[in-house]
Amino acid sequence: MSILFSPSTIRSVTFRNRLWVSPMCMYSAVDGVVQEWHHTHLAQFASGGAGLVVAEATAVVPEGRISPRDAGIWNDEQRDAWAPVVQAIHDRGAHAGIQLAHAGRKASTWWPWAAERGSVPVSEGGWTTAAPSAVAFEGFAEPVAVDAAGIDGIVTAFAAAARRAVDAGFDVIEIHGAHGYLLHQFLSPLSNLRTDEYGGSLENRARLLLRVVDAVRAEVGADVPVFVRISATDHAPGGFDAEEATTVAMWAQEHGADLIDVSSGGLVAHQQISVFPGYQVDLAGAVRQGGRIPTTAVGLITAAAQAEQVLADGHADAIFAGREWLRDPHFGLRAAHELGADVVWPPQYERARWR
Repeated sequence: MSILFSPSTIRSVTFRNRLWVSPMCMYSAVDGVVQEWHHTHLAQFASGGAGLVVAEATAVVPEGRISPRDAGIWNDEQRDAWAPVVQAIHDRGAHAGIQLAHAGRKASTWWPWAAERGSVPVSEGGWTTAAPSAVAFEGFAEPVAVDAAGIDGIVTAFAAAARRAVDAGFDVIEIHGAHGYLLHQFLSPLSNLRTDEYGGSLENRARLLLRVVDAVRAEVGADVPVFVRISATDHAPGGFDAEEATTVAMWAQEHGADLIDVSSGGLVAHQQISVFPGYQVDLAGAVRQGGRIPTTAVGLITAAAQAEQVLADGHADAIFAGREWLRDPHFGLRAAHELGADVVWPPQYERARWR
């Protein structure tokens, strides 16, 4: 019996398996509104056997976008554009999640295939960014340190975005606290130099993230799973580390989070990461064991047997994969075939099931 293809229940949601699609930015929205590309892109993973499909980092305010081409959910037009995408995922047997995000000092940047690099000037559609402190990400424009009223506004924006997401039909809300974006910037002493109640001690640095978890949980109610993605280490001296991540994970659970999506890095350009297959799996295991909270593992997990072993070894409760789903949108069906798991295939693909 495959663990990877056994069901998993979190609150009111039962996922058909534990092989899930990570949120991956497409840089293809218009004024924050998702397009046909997003519909086709996300629906194919549900056809391909995913248990959960999580939509890309979706900005809760316009200035929270990574780039001017990022998806948003700060208004009702954006909510309504997401609804048919969610329905397409549901129609194909998977559950749908959305990652709510604010990019902070890493906002207002060029999309990956643009000719330019760094920050987009205001004259070309960019904007002034906000961060815990006026400390720029290397090569980007200097942000403005957000004040107390601005922090309150961010919390409110996450809650409003969560409400729109649930109204659009999403089953899972993920709060993006990783990869050097705003909530991660508050967590790390490398980017948070504040001396008020949001800076200094870990308790203070985690305050904004926990306020967001509180606000989102209050908005979506008791039935909707709430995930938190964290970078469990900055891979840089003096940064946020696995011990602090474990503590924050425990606090997040106390505030209403159900699962920690464990990744790493992204805060500083001078990070030093040793990359190899499953290079972040041990971090997920450490947070799971030390924080006593369910986790997901991610990071160069590309094969069915590898994913199965991660779960069998107790490092995580589910697997998030990214690039492998881009290479093969039917990764779920292929993995089930390789593990001999008896799963329901789309009838249109049934002829490929056993041979």
